[in-house]
Amino acid sequence: MRRVLLIVALVIFVGSLALSGAARLAKGDLWSIYENFLVKAKYVDLTHAFMPDQPVWPGFDNAKFEPTKAGADLGDYASKGDVFTYDKHGFIATTYYIPTDQYGTQLDPPAHWDAYYATIDELPATYCIRPLVVINIVDKYAEKPGYHGSVEDITTWEEKHGTIPEGSVVMFRSDYYKTWPSKDFNKKPFPGVHIDALKFLHNERHILFHGHEALDTDTTPSLEGEYWLMHNGYCQAEGVMNLDKVPEIGALITIGYAKPKGGAGGYARYIAICPANWEYGVSVEEEPGAPTKKYDKPLHYDKKKGMRVR
Repeated sequence: MRRVLLIVALVIFVGSLALSGAARLAKGDLWSIYENFLVKAKYVDLTHAFMPDQPVWPGFDNAKFEPTKAGADLGDYASKGDVFTYDKHGFIATTYYIPTDQYGTQLDPPAHWDAYYATIDELPATYCIRPLVVINIVDKYAEKPGYHGSVEDITTWEEKHGTIPEGSVVMFRSDYYKTWPSKDFNKKPFPGVHIDALKFLHNERHILFHGHEALDTDTTPSLEGEYWLMHNGYCQAEGVMNLDKVPEIGALITIGYAKPKGGAGGYARYIAICPANWEYGVSVEEEPGAPTKKYDKPLHYDKKKGMRVR
């Protein structure tokens, strides 16, 4: 009888643990991760703001930014062709003429090169947050302009830090971004990633995608690395920055991008989430984001620069 009672008590105890766990999840258990870790973490932006006058592949044209005009007569409020202004309409808007979706910091979906693979809107929501690996090739690129990240660079990183996590995002740091937005930014010899390294990362380590600071994967005549990636269903990040301000191991990366239907490219924003004691970045405690900062100078359209500035 005593044994039966003990078993019943144990079942009740285990059941209560399961119920309490379910209750915690029902209340939003991930919120505790946010409150205990993510609020204190340091956030580093890995993204160039895009603008009309910036480096772009020679086969594409540059963007144009213009104040938005009313597209129809709106009675006393606005006539067709009127530029919306703060003074007259209470708001402004901007019209963007962007001749390519391969512009600035971006996420290339495989449909960029292969019609049978995913467009930018067909990528799953699971792309949103991943472990971030940063492989440093700064010294090698300084010694040899045009240096491409190699399998040896990857295995050297792993000898120091352990195996690259499956499903992670691997960024190659060259510090090439520091020349942005120079007119010569997209000229060779820029740093790249060797096709053997790309194959190793995807076939052996099963990463989500890799990223680099230049606007092309490699300097081969056929862009063999990008060709291989896209024709095997893989994405890549291009034109990233600030990899010198994130740790080689231990950070996360958030991935946000525009979602045009059938899009062959995506204007992306990458943000690294680093440990709370990291020397760079800003925390939610320091910059809560609401309300946003109020500036001393008002926003206005600069015709010479072709965009709004302060």
